[in-house]
Amino acid sequence: MKTGNRFAGVKEILLITIPMALLLGGIVWGALNFVANAPPSTLVISTASKNSPYHRLAERYAPVFQRNGIKLELRESAGSLANFTALTTPGAGVDAGFLQGGLKSQKDAPGLLSVGRVAYEPLWVFYNGNTKLERLADLVGKRVLVGPAGGGTHALAMQLLAANGITADTATLINRELPEYVDLLGKGDADAGFLSLSAEAMTVQRLLATPNVRLMSFTNADAYTQKFPYLSRLELREGVIDLGKRIPPADTTLIATTAAVLIRADAHPALVSLLAQAMAEIHSAPAADAGARASLFQRPGEFPSQTDPEFSMSDDAKRVYKSGAPFLQRYLPFWLASSIDRMLLSLVLILPLLVPLAKVGPQLYRWRVRRRILHWYGVLKALEAKAAAAPADKAQHLAELDQIEAAVDRIPIPLGFADQHFELRNQVGSVRTRFLGRAQNTPRPMATV
Repeated sequence: MKTGNRFAGVKEILLITIPMALLLGGIVWGALNFVANAPPSTLVISTASKNSPYHRLAERYAPVFQRNGIKLELRESAGSLANFTALTTPGAGVDAGFLQGGLKSQKDAPGLLSVGRVAYEPLWVFYNGNTKLERLADLVGKRVLVGPAGGGTHALAMQLLAANGITADTATLINRELPEYVDLLGKGDADAGFLSLSAEAMTVQRLLATPNVRLMSFTNADAYTQKFPYLSRLELREGVIDLGKRIPPADTTLIATTAAVLIRADAHPALVSLLAQAMAEIHSAPAADAGARASLFQRPGEFPSQTDPEFSMSDDAKRVYKSGAPFLQRYLPFWLASSIDRMLLSLVLILPLLVPLAKVGPQLYRWRVRRRILHWYGVLKALEAKAAAAPADKAQHLAELDQIEAAVDRIPIPLGFADQHFELRNQVGSVRTRFLGRAQNTPRPMATV
């Protein structure tokens, strides 16, 4: 065998492994970019108007994202229903948003998931007059402020009024913006009004301090929480707003919804996990940090909640609440941990392909080498058949055999197949012997390969 053939094995291996490596690389690239794609650098969250409780909460989440190299973009809106519309509108560019409980549920938006509930939103019912108001059913025939049409307060008020048999036919329902509530109730131009706001809201504070305006205590609060699972019972203790002025003047029972943070189901899992981490960090802040607390009703560790009565919880969020940040993110920068997670996921996806590739590679290698040898066996057989048909052309047949022998000698055969190469050369010699007609050499039969 010629010296150049010593490199034939390396060449054959390269001819097999390079295409397979390129194929595997393409599979990995596809897995990384289409299955385990990198998380976007920005998460857009729809809040409400600037300085609203929703907006302030999102502002506190933003630094957690920033220190992990992700931007949390706050997008102002008209409130809960506007946030829901943005989340469910294709191409709106919104990934997450706040939603007041009781407005929508999973059946309205199968493509949304909950990252948890983050704050109580008490329902305040203020009223005029000296006659004590204890039930919403007592609002029959009254002038009632129900909030601006299309707003969260309006939607909740209409549900609860309807449950008490009160409609626009049995009471005067007035749509007004928040700034007008105080004046209308204070001047007696409205008999009662619904508000769904935090206890720290300026409108609530002003109404609590307005003479002749009283706060209704829900005597049948437990009935509401049983009938409407998204409602909770809250107790506003005497003087908790202002101890010196005894505001409120007595213990008051309220009902409340809870605000949810929703995420699109197609949001990147790493960003969903980061949002849950931000919520857990901010809402578990010390009680002295007023900006981190949802309201005076919140108990330590109560939010973010790990359950949601109206939307399915995100699995990524549940893992964070159960076990904390993903293991790699505890010790590595977010981008690096995310990259490793993507590689591991890609590995899981391509492992089923590696097994057949590992089998095909050696088989393809052997087939390529044997094909070269088998080719010349075919040529030899053809030449023997030709010689048998025209025995007089011995000189021409010998010349063709010389060409075959020279070509066989130049075949680049790896050392591992040297025995088969030598056997082929022996067969060439046997054919030559038969052509020359040497009686002393018994023709050897063609080897079967």
